[in-house]
Amino acid sequence: MNDFVSELRCELAAIRAAGLHRELRRIESRAGERIRWQGRELVNFSSNDYLGLASHPAVIEAAARAARDWGGGAGASRLICGSLAVHHELEEALARFKGVEAALTFSSGHAAALGGIPALVGHGDVVILDKLAHACLVDGARLSGARLRVYAHNDLDELRDLLRWADNRQRTDAASADRRARTLIVTESVFSMDGDRAPLRQLVDLKDQFGAWLWLDEAHAVGLYGERRRGLAEAEGVAGRIEVQMGTLGKALGSAGGYLCGSRELVDLLINRARSFIFSTAPTPAAAAAAQAALTVLESPSGVELTGQLWRRVAKVRDLAAAAGWPLPPSAGAILPLKVGDEQKCVECAARLRAAGVFIPAIRFPAVPRGTARLRLTVAAHPHDDDLETLSRALAAVGPQRLGT
Repeated sequence: MNDFVSELRCELAAIRAAGLHRELRRIESRAGERIRWQGRELVNFSSNDYLGLASHPAVIEAAARAARDWGGGAGASRLICGSLAVHHELEEALARFKGVEAALTFSSGHAAALGGIPALVGHGDVVILDKLAHACLVDGARLSGARLRVYAHNDLDELRDLLRWADNRQRTDAASADRRARTLIVTESVFSMDGDRAPLRQLVDLKDQFGAWLWLDEAHAVGLYGERRRGLAEAEGVAGRIEVQMGTLGKALGSAGGYLCGSRELVDLLINRARSFIFSTAPTPAAAAAAQAALTVLESPSGVELTGQLWRRVAKVRDLAAAAGWPLPPSAGAILPLKVGDEQKCVECAARLRAAGVFIPAIRFPAVPRGTARLRLTVAAHPHDDDLETLSRALAAVGPQRLGT
């Protein structure tokens, strides 16, 4: 045991020396517009609860009612006795909302990727990933056993070259294969660390040209984009041409869990092959009911107003950040990366922001490439004007010119 602990201490020391040490911060309040940490109240610019639905009265009441009616847990996996009516009702609501035939929920978005990608592709197939795709997508692709290729972020020319290579490879191997080799493109629609968007229309055209499939993670787009707030695929008019849409219940929908949706055949295959679904206890009934209630709010006039309020806040915060000297990409997203670069400086900057009353996390490797650490500022619909004033003062006091970046 002593050798075990000693070796772990050495590894932790190396992590600290690289400026990559992480620790859990105990939040003593609901993760809303303000949070309590170490007895202090901080303005919260770190949450993915973009529309504030986690605190919506209808969502809270739905969760409480489900806990009373269904209990604290589902009791088993979905394929044993844990497939409760509340799960089916949520999946039916998700399918209607997304305009697809069927949906399947998972305990998390990470579980959806880990189970879903290997259910669709395997040895002999090819997965082509955007370089900045979320870690869960990378993990799912690696787990599948398919040949993995990566294209530079949003680089359609490199993607075209890789699709051409995969197509030629398929033709060469066709005679000896039991089935036609598959090519799966995997990308986010709105990227989680930079807030920029995939060139979705051109990407779908390329996918169709080469007979590939597209896996689109809409985690940071649902609730924010499109006339019915279904995501970027709806906004770009290509939703019906995408084989697999992935999403989360834990961001704009204010609950917890993940989902995959598309054709009925897709969902039936996932039920039979997605190991993270088959071998996991079903999500809690309260989380499922909360997500369904959030969908109802999102599709109501209140949802329209919340989304409009969010984008007005985004415009204000972008102006505040620019005035404080923080350069921002031309993205119009609710995720604003304040680039620092050095990992240790980024940690120090986040600490200084907390001292100034603002909570914005430091994002470092492996969440982003080495040397590209940033403060990940996320905007929600609910900050008050005085919160924006606090943010403005904090960003000016901890501007890039004061960090030597």
